[in-house]
Amino acid sequence: MVEVAKVLSVAPIGFDGHLIEVESDASKGLPSPQIVGMGNKAIDEAKERVKSAITNSLLEYPSKRITINLAPAELPKDGTHYDLPIALAILINSGQVRQNEVENSVFAGELALNGDLRSIRGAIIVAETARIMGAKRLFLPIANVAQAHLVPDIEIIGIKSLKELYLHLKNEVIIQSQPIVHKEPDIAATSNSPTIDDVHGQEQAKRALIIAAAGHHNILLTGSPGAGKTMLARTLPSLLPTLSYEEQIAVTKLHSLAGEAINEVVSVRPFRAPHHTASRVALIGGGSRPKPGDISLAHLGVLFLDEIPEYPRSILESLRQPMEDKKITISRANGYSSYPADFMLVATMNPCPCGFYGDAAKECSCSNTQILSYKKRLSGPLLDRIDLIINISRVPNSSLLESKALNKNQHSNALMAIDSAINKQLSRYSSSVKNNGNLSSKDVREHFRLSPDVIQLLSKATDRLSLSARSYFKVIKVARTIADLENSEEINIQHIAEALQYRQNA
Repeated sequence: MVEVAKVLSVAPIGFDGHLIEVESDASKGLPSPQIVGMGNKAIDEAKERVKSAITNSLLEYPSKRITINLAPAELPKDGTHYDLPIALAILINSGQVRQNEVENSVFAGELALNGDLRSIRGAIIVAETARIMGAKRLFLPIANVAQAHLVPDIEIIGIKSLKELYLHLKNEVIIQSQPIVHKEPDIAATSNSPTIDDVHGQEQAKRALIIAAAGHHNILLTGSPGAGKTMLARTLPSLLPTLSYEEQIAVTKLHSLAGEAINEVVSVRPFRAPHHTASRVALIGGGSRPKPGDISLAHLGVLFLDEIPEYPRSILESLRQPMEDKKITISRANGYSSYPADFMLVATMNPCPCGFYGDAAKECSCSNTQILSYKKRLSGPLLDRIDLIINISRVPNSSLLESKALNKNQHSNALMAIDSAINKQLSRYSSSVKNNGNLSSKDVREHFRLSPDVIQLLSKATDRLSLSARSYFKVIKVARTIADLENSEEINIQHIAEALQYRQNA
């Protein structure tokens, strides 16, 4: 009998993972397994699953007092993936598996009562942490292998059951590790989403969406009901480039932690559209078992808030910090979790409660007090963080069925211009900043050189519009994106003038 057995696993904490030592000690006394080390209810129940899994795998469960410790004890631990390392620690402790047979290896998996392995959340974080900590092999449920293969430089071995793992460790039936296959982005998956070719008219709104996609800018569309705001917003994902390999890892990690992509790799940019009745926890993240919310699940993609004034003001105000810092930190009594939240916000709203203020075809029935109250649902600081604000009008019904209104080359031309603009930004900035929208004021001063005429126009316009310092820099960043779309090395007066058009309603 080994005095104390040790098996390595990983505890996902927020967006990162920490290596965990699962220790097992067997002593004389009544058979009563105990698990210590700040585990939750799911971990406490593991002792029943593990006992049945070991017995049903035709292995011996020791008739001893067994103490399981998850170290370091101060880290909170959650999840059922500790089942497998706990079972192995008990088998080592009882002499059925040797300690050297699990060296340099990390284990994670949920056990069924018959010894089969079920898939787990956060497999990619387990793989990434195991590689960083120098482990050579990672044993996971076979369903999680495809996702874990996104992490290079570590051997991933998928297993179906505890018995299969036991035979592998004893060199009786060797499990062959599958070769790493990096999945290419799935371009066809976005083909069903609408494109700007499907939208009749609305040329200024299309132009604003192209600018937003090229520079990673937030955008707000306002207009009467039926003007096409929602459809325009839903075309934005089709304008964005496909996820790179590194971006696939980040997005898959978040969706795996949320339990939305446990077995597969996310290769399409996310588009999250939470309903206005969604809670703050659903949007921001957190809960008793912390998980990323919609703003993190929209990381490197789009967060769509349709009819944004209908969302509770407290929820909208909680977006201000993530929009600025591109991450969200959730603090709780037993610790904190941090998740990335670099999303593009696209929002829509009516100009008034009835929706027809300023409409040419239908008269507004709202009072001035109602209109002001409606607009005040969006605070000034939140509007200040939106780069582009567009007013759109309804397209006449008589032209909706005219096929000549569709420009079938507009989408492909926009994609080429966006791709060229993005490549310019990637070559201009360092690896930490990849687009104009995420530049700080220091970055703007460092990278942009404005002519005296441009500075004079910008100063006069911003004074007249009473723009804040944040809006001042946003105008410059939007103008830089417009210049990139037009293959201009310098920011000219016409670029500033167009950028200012998108701030006049702020």
